[in-house]
Amino acid sequence: MTFDFLAGKSKTIIGMVHIGALPGSPLYDADGGMNRLIEDAARDLESLQTAGVDAIMFGNENDRPYLLKATPESLAAMTALVTALKPDVKNPFGVNYLWDPSASVAIAAATGAAFVREIFTGVFASDMGVWAPDCATPARLRRNLGRSDMKLLFNINAEFAHSLDQRPIALRAKSAVFSSLADAILVSGPITGQPVDGSDLRAVAEAVGDVPVFANTGVNIDNVSDILKVAEGCIVGTHFKVDGDTWNPVDPIRVKRFMDVVDALR
Repeated sequence: MTFDFLAGKSKTIIGMVHIGALPGSPLYDADGGMNRLIEDAARDLESLQTAGVDAIMFGNENDRPYLLKATPESLAAMTALVTALKPDVKNPFGVNYLWDPSASVAIAAATGAAFVREIFTGVFASDMGVWAPDCATPARLRRNLGRSDMKLLFNINAEFAHSLDQRPIALRAKSAVFSSLADAILVSGPITGQPVDGSDLRAVAEAVGDVPVFANTGVNIDNVSDILKVAEGCIVGTHFKVDGDTWNPVDPIRVKRFMDVVDALR
C-alpha cells in the first residue's frame, strides 16, 4: 500500500495511535502485558478510522523518558503490535519509534508501513542529551530492505529540543530535501500538543516547493483552517484525545467534529 500524500483529496489528515509504554520502559504495564497494549491501540485505531481520518501513524509516545536508540525488547514489541493490528488497518499507515530513525524504518519494513516519521537531520540540545541523527543510515536501510517506496517524513524542528544549527528553519528544510532526499517536511511546535509557529510553516512551505509540508503538532479544530491554507496536511494526536489530553484514549466524537471541518475545507 503506497502512501499518497494527498490520499485522493486536497489535504491529508494523519491520526496518531499512541501505543502504551512498551516492555522495558518505566511506564510499562507488566500486568496488562502485550494483550493490553494491543487492545488499547485497537480501540484508538477503530475510533480514528470510523471518524474518517485519511491515514494512521503508530507511535511510542508513552516510552518516556525517550531513547535515541531502540532496545531489542521495545523494537520487537512495537513490531508485534503493529503486525497484530494490520488486518484491521483500512488506511495507509506509518510508524514512528521515538527517537531512532533506523528502528522506525526497520519496523516499517517489517510491517509493510507506507511511511515513517522521524528526526533525520540536524543537531539538537534536547531532553535526551545532545541529539545528532544520522540520516544516511536509515536511508540506506530503506534501500537495502527493498522498500524504496516507503516515504520518509522529516520532522525538521524536533520537539523537546533546540536546534544547534543556526541556519533559518526554511534553509534547513530546503537543505534536507536537497542533500537527504526528504519525501515530506514536518514542522513542529516545541512540545507534543503545542502549535507550530505559523511563520515557520509558511517559510518552509515557500522554501521546499513541490515537496509536501505537514504541521506536526498542536493542530486543533480552531486552527486547522489556517494551517491547511499553508500545509498539505497535518498529523493530529493530542487534539483527538478525550479532553484534549495526550495520554487519554482517542475520542471519536472529537475526531468526527474535526474531520467534518476538514471535509468542508477540501
